Amino acid sequence: MKEILQTIIEGLVENKEAIQINQVDGERSIVFEVKVAEKDMGRVIGKEGRIAKAIRTIFKAVAAKEQKKVTIEFID
Repeated sequence: MKEILQTIIEGLVENKEAIQINQVDGERSIVFEVKVAEKDMGRVIGKEGRIAKAIRTIFKAVAAKEQKKVTIEFID
């Protein structure tokens, strides 16, 4: 799943080298902590958080197949 998230984020940002994704695994949950360059944060979150919400929705669907809960946190 981390590779899918990496690909999505790379398509949104200008500074691809600044992308950092940390994966924290739990028994039934996975937390992804996403860091991007400060000027790219707006691109990843989108107007009123629409892009961030869409990314979270995609990952909820993927995680449901694996019977896990996924949380994506965007850290500045």
